[in-house]
Amino acid sequence: MKKQSKLFIGALLFILGLGVLVLTLANGRTGTTYAQRTASSNEVLYLPLIMKQVSCDLPNASYDQIPIASEPSNIPADQHPDINLAIRGYEPTSAALTLVDYAGNIDPNAPQLDTLFATPRLPNFSNAYQIYRWDWQCGCRGELMDSWDTNLLGMQTTPGETIHVPDSGYDIGGNHDVMVLYAAENRITLKYTREDNVVGGYTIHIEDVCVDPKLIGLYNSLAAAGRSQLPALQGHQAFGRALGSEIKVSVRDVGNFLDPRSRKDWWQDY
Repeated sequence: MKKQSKLFIGALLFILGLGVLVLTLANGRTGTTYAQRTASSNEVLYLPLIMKQVSCDLPNASYDQIPIASEPSNIPADQHPDINLAIRGYEPTSAALTLVDYAGNIDPNAPQLDTLFATPRLPNFSNAYQIYRWDWQCGCRGELMDSWDTNLLGMQTTPGETIHVPDSGYDIGGNHDVMVLYAAENRITLKYTREDNVVGGYTIHIEDVCVDPKLIGLYNSLAAAGRSQLPALQGHQAFGRALGSEIKVSVRDVGNFLDPRSRKDWWQDY
């Protein structure tokens, strides 16, 4: 009787798993398997886990290009620790997940992070991180930075929602706010001047964003042609979608990593 019960449960789970797989394929979704142990048994049955794949494409989107106002970077952008944040890396930290009030001057033209989203909002801050320093003498990663409690902030998102250029009061030419210093499948670096470096002006790194393949294609073609021109985007222009439930954002001024929670700087309406 126990053997018949075990076979019945196993068959039932198999039929349920097969049904889910059929629904997955019918809806055009990707299926990943996970293990589930059958009741009263040491057997393991693999069932499909339904995951909806985010399409990075932005229909009807187009992107401009603009001449740089400096010498091109002498380090390939994908290997440059000031341009590709993945080269430095980062670690979670325990900073408060709230806006922070600092004293000091206010730049009314500073990029506003609420405009990362289609409808500007103050998102829930989901995690805080610290970025590693870069030791230029050894060409290697140093210790974690500690000038601020955090310099890379996780912001809660809905998978697939559009992500936009943080709007500012700056115009680098042709009504564009930023030049794209680097664009890859899941990260982008935006510069609020036309120099091919982070030495002057604001720079924003955005991680875990699904960048529109058309923008990546334009960036790659311009980079391969010598970086005399790079893509240029307008304020609040969409350039990709959230990969999952969090994007990570870091803000720099004249090369320095700052606290992205600062109310007076990046969240002036809140």
